[in-house]
Amino acid sequence: MTVISKVHPYNIHGFTAPGFELVKEKFIENFETKNELGASVCVYHKGEKVVDLWGGFKDKNRKLPWKDDTMIIVFSTTKGMSSLAMGLLHSRGLFDYDDKVSSYWPEFSKNGKEDITIRTLLSHQAGLCGVDRILRVKTLMDPQKMGDILSSQTPAWIPGDHQGYHAWTIAFYMDQLIRRIDTQKRGLAQFFHQDIAEPLNQPFYIGLPKDIDTDKIAKLVPFSNLDFFRESDPERKKASLDLIKPWTLKFKALLNPRFTMNLNNFNKYKFQSLPIGSACGFGNARSVATIYNEVVMGGKKIGLSEKTLLEFERAPTMPLKWEKDLVLDLPVYF
Repeated sequence: MTVISKVHPYNIHGFTAPGFELVKEKFIENFETKNELGASVCVYHKGEKVVDLWGGFKDKNRKLPWKDDTMIIVFSTTKGMSSLAMGLLHSRGLFDYDDKVSSYWPEFSKNGKEDITIRTLLSHQAGLCGVDRILRVKTLMDPQKMGDILSSQTPAWIPGDHQGYHAWTIAFYMDQLIRRIDTQKRGLAQFFHQDIAEPLNQPFYIGLPKDIDTDKIAKLVPFSNLDFFRESDPERKKASLDLIKPWTLKFKALLNPRFTMNLNNFNKYKFQSLPIGSACGFGNARSVATIYNEVVMGGKKIGLSEKTLLEFERAPTMPLKWEKDLVLDLPVYF
């Protein structure tokens, strides 16, 4: 085992098991040649932790060192944790992935959504990638109002025909389902914390709690919005330009709630605290890797069933027309 004990110019700490030294080299290379600010990486192999590294700084001015317990907003990595919450409810026999959403949420059946299954919804194939009204913080914190808004949506395409990234809405719908399926009627964030993160003793949160020491949270340093328009690849450049066109699916899916237009907002507790399971997760590489390792090793500590694990391994159901993701406007591969 290689342990980094001396002070490193980029504040690198942690260890790598024999055979994984190249991970450490590449991690350090990110700081030396790619202007990395701060980061952590953790790897499990066959149930054993073989890499646990952290380093750099948690502030733009490079004054505050990134520590072993530093956390950062992990954006869409949160979606995996939310899907795990759904999987745990499945393990308890409370729903099946091929059940209709409306079986648990009758109001959902409006406007052509009556036959959408949970599998179709979680596969980003339901056509519910956007919301037809601006979502403000007050609304996001009101489960009843969110339920009314979401149940009234009309799919952007025939459900099951296409795939389109449900960047924010996927977790809005999961939250509403969990509130109806969970025997205690908890929301997604509370369910995840109490039934997954706490049993595994892992600091991963969907929405930052008030009692977390803010000194543990690394500051997000956003890229420049101009970077979108410096793309040389024609397809990627078109995809970027769509983000300034309010009528496009991409704009509706990625930039509602509107506060997402300014990534600096995610350095403010008002937004960090939002219990949104699609992007407002906070953790570090160790907590993410440890939770996923539990799943890979059978999930006994949290009660995953063999049936659910088989669902996790199952090949995705292909949409009928799968050439492109209609939101990202990029090819889809199955």
